[in-house]
Amino acid sequence: MTMTVQVDIVSAEKEIFSGLAEMVFAPAELGEVGITPRHAPFLTKLNSGEVRVKVTDKESYPFYISGGFLEVQPHLVTILADTAIRAKDIDEAAVIQAKTRAEEALADKSGKMDYAAAQVQLVQAISQLRTLDRLRKRGE
Repeated sequence: MTMTVQVDIVSAEKEIFSGLAEMVFAPAELGEVGITPRHAPFLTKLNSGEVRVKVTDKESYPFYISGGFLEVQPHLVTILADTAIRAKDIDEAAVIQAKTRAEEALADKSGKMDYAAAQVQLVQAISQLRTLDRLRKRGE
């Protein structure tokens, strides 16, 4: 019998995923982590990027998160994300436009732009595009 862990992914807007999984991969602040059932408890900040919930050897669900927190208990993994989107629901055209706008804002040397906000938007757009690229490479 395969062991599983309860996984809950919640954004500021709603619950995105709740179910059992064999493993969870997440972009922790100090690098990607892989969590299995009965993992030692810990709490960490998450960077923007892909969270992958492996339900079985043949089925996994990818999500994009813009950052947040990961809490791990032996039988429960909770991801509290600022923003969370199922990878298949990412609007690629909108993300490419957001990336272009952020790059233009960073290139604007007039001093009228909020460079920190533009940098955050650029990082988030690149993370979403990477999530889409990984989704395509896995054939999901």
